[in-house]
Amino acid sequence: MAIHLGGKGPRMRRRTKEIVMVSLFAALTAVGAFIKIPIPYVPLTLQTLMVMLAALILGSRLAALSQALYLTIGLLGLPIFAQGGGPGYVLQPSFGFLLGFIVGAYVIGRIVEKEENVSLLRTLAALILGQAAIYSLGIAYLHFNLNFIIHKPTSIYTTLKIGLLVFIPGDILKTLVAALVVAPIRQRLMAIKSITF
Repeated sequence: MAIHLGGKGPRMRRRTKEIVMVSLFAALTAVGAFIKIPIPYVPLTLQTLMVMLAALILGSRLAALSQALYLTIGLLGLPIFAQGGGPGYVLQPSFGFLLGFIVGAYVIGRIVEKEENVSLLRTLAALILGQAAIYSLGIAYLHFNLNFIIHKPTSIYTTLKIGLLVFIPGDILKTLVAALVVAPIRQRLMAIKSITF
């Protein structure tokens, strides 16, 4: 199901297309950061939706690269994260989720890219597993940050409440949206003759 940008064109042309697509989804993730509902420690954003779409469309390698690019640009100082940017952002409670975007994008892409026509059930399973990877890193870092960086003693249960439970309704909606819109998006991309799947 992944997008394959190779084939008939020269290698340079293929590489240019990959750079464009990786940059596009890095930019979309940045846009998703600004569409947010501010809540303590970890804001609710549309970033995970962009991560899911990147993985479903680009596949594991390019999707992970798009998120690595997003993370790198933000850490270099461009304020494209939900609460700013710069190297000091590693001290933010939500930083683990940004690391999780890279892993989650790879996991989702890896599951769906091996098949040309992926079923809705497999797509949903991939999205759930990818988000599990994001939350595993995000919650672990959040718990560490609260207890050892911010020095705010926090139980595992409280960490789960503020870093997971509050996001479940929104994530269910984003998962369904990603699973349902990916096919029309791919069809539009397939209409561009210079891109082969």
